[in-house]
Amino acid sequence: MSFSNYKTISSVLKEFQITYTEANFMGEIEFSIPDYFREDLETVMQDGVVDNSEFAICENLIYPILKEVWKHYRSNFVLWSHQSLICDQNLSGFPEYILAKRSPLGKVVFEKPYFLLVEAKQDKFDEGWAQCLAEMVAAQRLNEQLQIVILGIVSNGQFWQFGKLESNIFTRNKTFYTIQELDKLFGAVNHVFQQCEIQLNNLVNV
Repeated sequence: MSFSNYKTISSVLKEFQITYTEANFMGEIEFSIPDYFREDLETVMQDGVVDNSEFAICENLIYPILKEVWKHYRSNFVLWSHQSLICDQNLSGFPEYILAKRSPLGKVVFEKPYFLLVEAKQDKFDEGWAQCLAEMVAAQRLNEQLQIVILGIVSNGQFWQFGKLESNIFTRNKTFYTIQELDKLFGAVNHVFQQCEIQLNNLVNV
């Protein structure tokens, strides 16, 4: 079954026996946003049509922010866009974005482990989290025996929500972030990338 067939977060929790909690686990790590990025974003939001579809949200609002932070972590990670993720017949599809380990064989190799799943939605956050959590379960299973905390983001471009899957416990961050508070949002995204890097380094040092 495709990730997109999951419409409610409760259905995913029941099917995969995951416990749901809410807590403010997110941190914010200062990120220096380039002036050109601020100017470009302001122009796009003022004069462009940025949220008429999930594709537009991805291209105009989500990917530019992820990419700007990813640049600082690109030696360790590849940020994949709409890459096929297949675990089994009940967990397959094309997440909007996946942050995965950079393969020693080159950037074109889709390498485990997977750390971060990102889903875009036009305001249907429960449906967005249903799909994102299903993707996080798939990533967790594909990572096999690695004890990695899988991170997730669901966004409509304006609001950004963060979650994590640790063992069989899914925690959604109580505080939302907004593109109107760009420095705080970048700080949160930077925190997520840093957590991924810390986990990767721990694996290397084991």
